[in-house]
Amino acid sequence: MPDAAGGAPASLAAIETFARALLRRYGVVFRRLIEREAMNVSWYELGRVFRRLEARGEIRGGYFVGGVSGEQFALPEAIGSLRSLRKTTGKGELITISGADPLNLVGILTPGPRVTAIAPVRILLRDGAPLAALEANQVLMLNGESSEPAHVIERALRVGDMPVALRQYYA
Repeated sequence: MPDAAGGAPASLAAIETFARALLRRYGVVFRRLIEREAMNVSWYELGRVFRRLEARGEIRGGYFVGGVSGEQFALPEAIGSLRSLRKTTGKGELITISGADPLNLVGILTPGPRVTAIAPVRILLRDGAPLAALEANQVLMLNGESSEPAHVIERALRVGDMPVALRQYYA
């Protein structure tokens, strides 16, 4: 049923808005990626929107992320970023993120169990790959053994780059 202005139904507009938000958030969208999203929209409904956007030339469809089967849709700028990443070598940089961060794709893009998507959980990444997680005050190694000493991993998960003045508030 069209809306009052004679346009598309409100639910279709909401699905397109959600699809565009996913594209802005991730750059590349595929079925397994939306499993962690809370909005109750099927991949079938999203796929229709993505194919329409692809037909308009706004996004591209194809195979962008290795190890993932099925349809994938990407923003043109994301494709360029992925190509440039392929040519770079890792610097060994450690970054800690919250489990609730949209970048928590552990168990979705990587082999192994998923890490709970809640704020108290922390995930340690080395060059974007999951290394360890802090769940229920326990350090869990996600990628087997690490070349990093255990105390470096634990400190990065518990404190990270937090300013000294704020550390007393983080328990």
